[in-house]
Amino acid sequence: MWKPNQPGSTPATPEPARPATPASTFEPATAPRAAAPAPAGATAAAPVPTGEQATIGKSLIVKGELTGSESLYIDGKVEGAINLPGNRVTVGRNGQVAANIVAREVVVLGKVRGNCQASDRVDIRSEGSLTGDVIAARISIEDGAFFKGGIDIRKPGSADTARPAPVAAMPEKEAVTA
Repeated sequence: MWKPNQPGSTPATPEPARPATPASTFEPATAPRAAAPAPAGATAAAPVPTGEQATIGKSLIVKGELTGSESLYIDGKVEGAINLPGNRVTVGRNGQVAANIVAREVVVLGKVRGNCQASDRVDIRSEGSLTGDVIAARISIEDGAFFKGGIDIRKPGSADTARPAPVAAMPEKEAVTA
């Protein structure tokens, strides 16, 4: 029977340490958020998100139209239009958006000036601010949030949800502070 570290035995050479991940692998600064599980018995009308999420950081300023097929987290400034119909758009605490947003889900933690059209829901969190009209199947406005605009609740799959109202056509409405 062989026993290591005995006189006269040759010491085994240890295997060199290998890195856990290859050096060329890129990992985003923020981990993608997993989608909330659907309630029992619910059917999914929109495609299931893949978990991929693009991020616009604090120091970035984007002017123009954003389109794509993944979710977007905005912590910088965006001016123009955001069109991500099957995905989530999250405006972070530092985010400032002056754009019409078309998405499956819109979550507002920062400031948004423009109309939001969501096939599923619009969520305005307590530190969020939204000035513009909302078209969605569901809306949630937390205590402390700021909202000024109109709300149009539409059933999912409604034919009228194809185009958002222009920003300039927004009538003046009372501000709602929850």
